[in-house]
Amino acid sequence: MSTINARIAAELSVKVEQVDAAVELLGEGSTVPFIARYRKEKTGGLDDTQLRKLEERLGYLRELEDRRATVLKSITDQGKLTPELARAIAGAESKVVLEDLYAPYKPKRRTKAQIAREAGLEPLAEALLANPGLLPDGEAAKFIDAEKGVADAKAALDGARHILIERIGESASLVGDLREWLWATGVITSKVAKGKEAAGEKFSDYFDFSQPVRQMPSHRALALLRGRNENILDLDLDAPNEEGKTHPAQAKIMVAFGIADRGRAADKWLLDTVKLAWKAKLHVSLAVDLLTRLKDQSDTEAITVFKSNLKDLLLAAPAGQRATMGLDPGIRSGVKVAVVDATGKVLDTAVVYPHEPKRDWQGSLAALAALCMRHKVELIAIGNGTASRETDKLAGELIAKMPELKLTKVMVSEAGASVYSASELAALEFPNLDVSLRGAVSIARRLQDPLAELVKIEPKAIGVGQYQHDVDQADLMRSLDAAVEDCVNSVGVDVNTASIPLLARVSGLNQTLATNIVLHRDANGAFKKRSELKKVARMGPKTFEQAAGFLRIMNGTNPLDASAVHPEAYGLVEKIAEQTKRPLKSIIGDKAFLKTLRPQQFADEQFGVPTITDILAELEKPGRDPRPEFKTATFQDGVEKISDLKIGMQLEGVVTNVTAFGAFVDVGVHQDGLVHISEMADRFVKDPREVVKAGDVVKVRVKEVDAARKRIALSMKSGAGASAEVAPRPQQPSGGHRASAPVPKQPESSGETALAAALRRAKS
Repeated sequence: MSTINARIAAELSVKVEQVDAAVELLGEGSTVPFIARYRKEKTGGLDDTQLRKLEERLGYLRELEDRRATVLKSITDQGKLTPELARAIAGAESKVVLEDLYAPYKPKRRTKAQIAREAGLEPLAEALLANPGLLPDGEAAKFIDAEKGVADAKAALDGARHILIERIGESASLVGDLREWLWATGVITSKVAKGKEAAGEKFSDYFDFSQPVRQMPSHRALALLRGRNENILDLDLDAPNEEGKTHPAQAKIMVAFGIADRGRAADKWLLDTVKLAWKAKLHVSLAVDLLTRLKDQSDTEAITVFKSNLKDLLLAAPAGQRATMGLDPGIRSGVKVAVVDATGKVLDTAVVYPHEPKRDWQGSLAALAALCMRHKVELIAIGNGTASRETDKLAGELIAKMPELKLTKVMVSEAGASVYSASELAALEFPNLDVSLRGAVSIARRLQDPLAELVKIEPKAIGVGQYQHDVDQADLMRSLDAAVEDCVNSVGVDVNTASIPLLARVSGLNQTLATNIVLHRDANGAFKKRSELKKVARMGPKTFEQAAGFLRIMNGTNPLDASAVHPEAYGLVEKIAEQTKRPLKSIIGDKAFLKTLRPQQFADEQFGVPTITDILAELEKPGRDPRPEFKTATFQDGVEKISDLKIGMQLEGVVTNVTAFGAFVDVGVHQDGLVHISEMADRFVKDPREVVKAGDVVKVRVKEVDAARKRIALSMKSGAGASAEVAPRPQQPSGGHRASAPVPKQPESSGETALAAALRRAKS
């Protein structure tokens, strides 16, 4: 274990003692959020990112050690373990290297080389390799034996060749060197499979393509591998070779085995053996190995991007506890409407038909106005799917005609809303609500609090990744679950209002415990203090320790219960109050006073300076939300579809997805545009996340439009007056948020009469 911990410490550039402490805590059942927040003294301040990496590497290296033990036992049982081999196996730092060493000893099916050995042909192979001056046919004639299946000299030479090819292929040092050489120099080429041009049109960029494998970005590698898996592309990985010259890989094999072309009798036979060893065995296996390595690296990068985007989306600014109307746009099926109160409770639902075929624009306006009046709606959340811009017009006209309502409309990503609507969870939450209306509820709630609503949806379904269906699904799920856990615990959860899915993501809790908390809450009323959580079924001391600091009780009997101060540190806070001769309640929120305190004066064996520093910061603003202020984007009037876009047009939009090659931006035309990494700023940008993250409001300029392929190229560079910065937004939304597109002219009289009548009914 000490060796594993030392290796992890070196990889993370931290002390071994820090890793030792973290591994011990993880082994005791502590979660990453708990360790990162409440055990800083023990780990020397390792953060959640370092701890996640530590946890991942710990799992891999433990698997490596288990495999190493299995390999050693297998070779020992065969009686073939030498001191030199034992040292090599002990020093293997990856599973690939370990398997290279094990290859000659790995139990395998009866091979051609093994059959040749049984026929007594190994001495022939040894003789020709040791003395190329021997005449192959003459030497082979000595081994002809019909009873052993060696009918003639050719059969003897073929058997000897199989033996040498297997030996070459099982030389661990040579195979390892060739693998790394091919990774450093190899080029991937792709060609379209015969007759697949039409079916594989989306892969047309790769019909005749080549690029060095080490320079291949994640998204391109995954695209090529998808094309191969769909039988559209044929891929090859090889090193460049000048025509007429010995392939460099074959030259390396020749050096390793002392083979050379000096005109001796057996030289040509040996050279042909080397050529066959490369072409038929090593090239094939190494290309597969390296494509697997490329896939693994691309998966890791793509999952990292997905995880980062998911975190940004989950930690997007909440609009807060304000009555909200959710609109799930539709054309023929109508616009589904749901009104929720400040806590997210459903107050009312409806369906209006402002679009084709009914075109009941004024009736829809009247219905929405009545709902807004009746329930004192402040925000309108509009799903960004089909008919979103048309529905946005409707909301815009409502705001324009009813300024006294002080409404604000916001376009909301509805990614995953349909998945949630049809889920078992939604059915349990809204058993009497139509599936289509559940989507409108979700849209409204995700504007109020994105984190609380999005945790109900499987992370993959939120769709902010690249090639998410191509990457390793187990790794993806594990990584995304960790991202959700980190986000939920960084914000904290109100135990008296949180849903089961949200509670289940809290450190130490699971679905069963979350359900038990809600059942206890329903049966006994709101929790008044954190200690009451110990009464919840199956809430043991360890679970309470892991979860308590992340569960908030607002307006409870102890003001610290609303903060991130852990119950185990309440005594410390009371000690601070006692030593400073200030009542506890007067200390909380007194920033000026707290700034005068030095953490060192309160440190003891249990609580060190890092923890006390965190506690004092928390007392300044207990329960503070780390998420940013709520902001909105304004889509340009008259820009509703791709055909409305013009080159050079300046637009405002919302970043929906960030990839390794750029960022996708919703500018309100039902098709996100791409800001390529080269167009993100006037300076060189290595990582798009240096400039933007999912949810940012940005200003862009239209560069290119390909309506047929639904591709929009955007720029954030400062040329032609466009801003290269993320657009500054107001601290809070205002009712003056303008309509996204012009409103079609409607008959004045009938519309005003219908609207007025609806308002009168609402007021009465």
